[in-house]
Amino acid sequence: MPTKMSLPPKIMLEVCVGSVADASAAIAAGADRLELCAGLELGGLTPSLGLVETVLAMSSLPVIAMLRPRAGGFHYNHAEFEAMLRDADRFLAAGVAGVAFGILDHLGRIDEGRSREVVERVGTREAVFHRAFDFVADQFAALDVLAGIGATRILTSGGQPTALAGASQLRELATRAGGRLQLMAGGGITATNVAEVLATAGVCQVHIGASGPADDQSLSVDAPINLCDQRFFHGVAYRAVIQENVVATATALRGAN
Repeated sequence: MPTKMSLPPKIMLEVCVGSVADASAAIAAGADRLELCAGLELGGLTPSLGLVETVLAMSSLPVIAMLRPRAGGFHYNHAEFEAMLRDADRFLAAGVAGVAFGILDHLGRIDEGRSREVVERVGTREAVFHRAFDFVADQFAALDVLAGIGATRILTSGGQPTALAGASQLRELATRAGGRLQLMAGGGITATNVAEVLATAGVCQVHIGASGPADDQSLSVDAPINLCDQRFFHGVAYRAVIQENVVATATALRGAN
């Protein structure tokens, strides 16, 4: 089992991981919590139950499992939503600390009814609204909706491409939350900017990807076959957590504490 470097309790470092190897690297490098997804190249999709169970067995770190049945936006049809609920039930039974989800209506607003159903399904564990929040026009109204239904936490960049660019908005959102739910900064956070994000945003939780391109050496770049859509991906490449990036961010966090 990987040995974890501990961080001071004031600031929580969550690392987004997409594989067993990613989880091992994040644990060893100093993560306090894992967000477990598949398809990091697509912004994170629902992981398999087997992956969830394997990562849970690796350490005692809390694991938040992603509920996102497909790429693209966050307005789901009935069958997609039912699949999300089924996945939630299985992940919770496996022992996850919570789930990350984001559901919008056809106008791009928080789908209050379906979001409430997920929160109620999660019960006493953590219901985290992911960065679908950053696509909502009125983030303050959206925060009030999520606080009202009992969501645990919002992952957000403050509606900007990066958390650093949205740090002032993050501070205003945290003030609006008033302790009703947690705010976690995420989006382009690295060792070089995490201290500034924390100082400006006034939050005590950060979410990092810390990943980079990796190649599967079993495949030849010159092979005439590509199982991916070549408009978006090269068939031999995928994203993987870079342990050194997590270590660097964890070290910067200790300095910011």
